[in-house]
Amino acid sequence: MTTVLDKQDTATAEQADTVQGLVKWFDPSKGFGFVVADNGGADILLHVNVLRSFGQSSVADGARVEIKVQQTDRGAQAAQVLSVTPPADLPPVVIERAGFDAETLAQTDLKPARVKWFDKTKGFGFANVFGCYEDVFLHIDVLRQSGLADPQSGEALAMRVVNGERGYLAAEVRAWETVVRED
Repeated sequence: MTTVLDKQDTATAEQADTVQGLVKWFDPSKGFGFVVADNGGADILLHVNVLRSFGQSSVADGARVEIKVQQTDRGAQAAQVLSVTPPADLPPVVIERAGFDAETLAQTDLKPARVKWFDKTKGFGFANVFGCYEDVFLHIDVLRQSGLADPQSGEALAMRVVNGERGYLAAEVRAWETVVRED
């Protein structure tokens, strides 16, 4: 498969239009998905390499994105991801069971972590926080609230971790690169 930006397209990437829209679907195992622009038109191809340049290997269906789009011989393609906002219609994740409220959680430090494994079909997986030997439970609803959908083994994340009744669990997850950019 050719890359999203072929050599002849590189010069036109700077001239790409900025578009806002919704992720129609994204499948990391296939390496692509599509975005529906707010202003209409044909679906826009979102390739995993473009998403990885933003710091994520997946994005939740229904997430809002702001992207740079260029026209190619094969149609509209995302050339750069500028922002990802999680889907608005997700139910809140209940962290109160672990004795934390949103205010307390916001004061918890983001911890550097890597995905140990994640199974989208089962809806959960585990991650390892650097310097901690215990696994951290990673639920799909927490990922979706962060605009993520299907993290890959070894992917770097930043997580707010709480100690629940059954052990450590991720209460907030972010792509590592977005946290690094904030500092």
